[in-house]
Amino acid sequence: MDAVAIKAALTEEARTIGFGTIGITDPDAIAGARERLQTFLDAGSHGDMEWLANEPARRASPRVLWSDVRSVIMLGMNYGPDENPLALLGQKTRGAISVYARGDDYHDLIKKRLKTLARWLIAHAGGDVKVFVDTAAVMEKPLAQAAGLGWQGKHTNLVSREYGSWLFLGAIFTTLDLPRDATDIDHCGSCRACLDICPTNAFPAPYRLDARKCISYLTIEHKGAIPHEYREAIGNRIYGCDDCLSVCPWNKFAQEGHEAKLAARDELRGPALAELAKLDDASFRAMFTKSPVKRIGRDRFLRNVLTAIGNSNDTSLGTEARRLLDDESPLVRGAAVWALSRLLPREEFSQLAARSHDADEHVRSEWAAALA
Repeated sequence: MDAVAIKAALTEEARTIGFGTIGITDPDAIAGARERLQTFLDAGSHGDMEWLANEPARRASPRVLWSDVRSVIMLGMNYGPDENPLALLGQKTRGAISVYARGDDYHDLIKKRLKTLARWLIAHAGGDVKVFVDTAAVMEKPLAQAAGLGWQGKHTNLVSREYGSWLFLGAIFTTLDLPRDATDIDHCGSCRACLDICPTNAFPAPYRLDARKCISYLTIEHKGAIPHEYREAIGNRIYGCDDCLSVCPWNKFAQEGHEAKLAARDELRGPALAELAKLDDASFRAMFTKSPVKRIGRDRFLRNVLTAIGNSNDTSLGTEARRLLDDESPLVRGAAVWALSRLLPREEFSQLAARSHDADEHVRSEWAAALA
């Protein structure tokens, strides 16, 4: 087959195995990405994500990552929700988990599909390949825009006219020279919905994100205690945040995802905070088997749950927070202190503080801050 026929057959095969959209771009198509990344890093907007700061030149250029690459094949898989994620935010005694994390881990599923498609390409057209899905130094979103899959909106995420905000991305680098697709253009116009809805004002300007203020970063990537100034704004979000994605007007064209392994598990659709607070390490691992939630570990997850409990206005949840004052993890104990400071009457909380003699400096500082 010639290159045009290969591309046509590849597109058909990609759709057959579950990818909703595919595009091909040049390895040098995102020349300006390095400067944008460096600006992001220089501002410290990456927070604890030091891996982003490692070798920015390698991250911003597929050719630096693999000198033999001649074409970059970008693929998208739809994971559109079957309900509006914003609706769950009003149910304060239940935890809101980001749509992408309510089913099986997309990394495993998409990587298998990418390898299947890559093997098909080698068998029918030859060449060599490498596959990537959010685990290597690849800037998927700029490459996806260059390949015509959508554009990076003002919230910095990819937006598709066909799938709205709900696309998982994967990449196949190949030594084959395949026909390119046209770069997509920005269709955000004057809309500011994604910027205005952010609970923590994480966007200093359109198309710029300060991850240190982002609820997804704070509840997933950040390893320590959640900064005090963002705790109330987190509400009942216990893993990630979909606000800026959900509010995008282009979602009116979005479709519900049909990949069974990515479908939301019933137990992860707004689980009760009271039950989540009871999780020990073994039950946490069992509940979140095959889920991306598992990677943050039980202690950070309970930190998030206790933050949500503190925001719940439900004094009955104070029982669980009080029990967790004796947890082995200082991170959990500190979060329990804050939750109780929000739920208990002042006098009762002060009496509880007077009886506390925690040996950990972080926990003692939480008591002091709450009393102050």
